[in-house]
Amino acid sequence: MSGRMKLEVLLSCMHKEDMDIINDSRITGSAVVINQCNKEDYDELRTKNGLARMYSVKERGLTKSRNMAIEKSQGDICLLCDDDEVFKKDYIEKIVSAYNLLPDADIIIFKMADRPPSFPDKIIRLGFPKIMKVSSWQISFKRQSLIDSGVRFDELLGAGTGNGAEEELKFLKDSLKAKLKIYYVPSEIATVGQESSTWFKGFNEKFFKDRGNTTRYILGLPLSVLYAFYYIVRKKKMYSADISPTKALKAIMSGIRENRLTKLSRTKQEKS
Repeated sequence: MSGRMKLEVLLSCMHKEDMDIINDSRITGSAVVINQCNKEDYDELRTKNGLARMYSVKERGLTKSRNMAIEKSQGDICLLCDDDEVFKKDYIEKIVSAYNLLPDADIIIFKMADRPPSFPDKIIRLGFPKIMKVSSWQISFKRQSLIDSGVRFDELLGAGTGNGAEEELKFLKDSLKAKLKIYYVPSEIATVGQESSTWFKGFNEKFFKDRGNTTRYILGLPLSVLYAFYYIVRKKKMYSADISPTKALKAIMSGIRENRLTKLSRTKQEKS
């Protein structure tokens, strides 16, 4: 492994009885596993190149899990991971090498082997709106950059909140606002299954209403309205078997008007 930076995988999972997920994911270095279940416990497993630490907790929510992993991490570089990822043998070398190559990078987005690429096959700097194409399992970051900036995952979003997803978009947008530098490096580090989802229940009216709420919360009113029309037109083939474009647009605009997440966030800030 080139360089002296330590990589730590931050893995979120649920109801695991043991640490088999480390071997199943082919994690060979250090890792922090947040296992949301019905007990409070701690376990360790020595890997080929590090130590995997599992914290079993009763708390629920994917973004809470991510934030807890950040706080528990001891790595210089952190990589987000879901429980259906399988890493390439050289994932550690690829990630650490990318940070050595780009010393000013605070966040680096990597490529997944079995997913269609969202960006050109070259290193590029990412800003808005390109960050809208990023999925959570592609995200790595310098831990100290997050500590210094105060950026964390928004706990009003993500699986377990009932508010829909888009937590990675909020995270990246907050990172840009904090002047963190985001790059894309087209190195394949893993495959990801994503065969099922804990929050996605189909393209129904709730899905579109939640999307309206999340995009209004993250993007603001003008951009969320523009995005609503873009999504309804460009993603028609994906959702039209479940719901008509007219009903989908009506639902997403209803969520934008409701603006529930923005109101929740303001209430939370006032109480804190």
